Amino acid sequence: MEESKKFLYSAVQPTNNLTIGNYIGAIRNWTMLQNDYNCYFAIANMHAITVRQTPAVLRQRTLSLLALYLACGVDPEKCTLYLQSHVPAHAELCWVLNTFTYVGEMERMTQFKDKSARHAENINMGLMDYPVLMAADILLYQADVVPVGLDQRQHVEIARDIAQRFNNAYSPTFKVPEALYMKVGAKINDLQDPAKKMSKSGENPNGSVFLSDDRDTIIRKFRRAVTDSDLEIRYDPETKPGVSNLLSIYSVFSGKTVEEAAAEFSGKGYGDFKAAVGEVVADRLAPIQAQQQKLLADKPYLDGVLKKGADGAAYAANKTLSKVYKKIGFYQL
Repeated sequence: MEESKKFLYSAVQPTNNLTIGNYIGAIRNWTMLQNDYNCYFAIANMHAITVRQTPAVLRQRTLSLLALYLACGVDPEKCTLYLQSHVPAHAELCWVLNTFTYVGEMERMTQFKDKSARHAENINMGLMDYPVLMAADILLYQADVVPVGLDQRQHVEIARDIAQRFNNAYSPTFKVPEALYMKVGAKINDLQDPAKKMSKSGENPNGSVFLSDDRDTIIRKFRRAVTDSDLEIRYDPETKPGVSNLLSIYSVFSGKTVEEAAAEFSGKGYGDFKAAVGEVVADRLAPIQAQQQKLLADKPYLDGVLKKGADGAAYAANKTLSKVYKKIGFYQL
């Protein structure tokens, strides 16, 4: 770790297939951020079990996500890449931070309300406590910044509140993290309902493009994407959300600005436009998918990456946890 660089924390759950929204909003950014920050990147399997998981599937998706990170260019020599459950300090700090968190705060969290509505048969305490575990994730590594989409702002805000509450009670212990909003593609919307964020668990499978989709499926989904009756291709999220969403996606996968993308398709029809977006996405994902499958065939290598990452993460996390235990009065050997 380079002391001159700021510290950054981010994590993704190994649940369902990841979408191009996850790629644009998180993983793609990680490959750039790892050069500028001291990065801790986690596979958040402890968060995943707030919703019932099939154990064998969860294990398989964990390795699949790790291989995907690596295939996308996340470099374990440049960052600390690890599995959340391999570092017990996450759960230990979460318990302490629970005593600095109020029930009303958790009940007001948007994600708790949304998930409670979708999983009414399993409204468990882990679902409510999710943001406190996320705060523990962030604060353990003294993160300066947390890259998030606009819809995740609440989680950084509650982490800041908890950190300040603890610091005020016991003297400065945690860095108070800042949200890092990525300018391009911060929010990729559903292809069938552009008013909604593209989701791993969206109701309409045609609304989400998954990183595991084959070429024909990707192109078909984009051909079916919702646009509007005004045939002009321009970036205007308010009045043309579908077209603007497609321009954002094309911009990221082509490396062009949104303005350049709009100019490229000026005067062309929606059919050609949507097909071109599908083609550029499929072209970009093909080598990632091939490399992911190659890595999945080498389990010893993947296990080695996780072991190295767990050792590095535990070293940093335990330093923070030891300070916390000392300040709250836990007797330590």
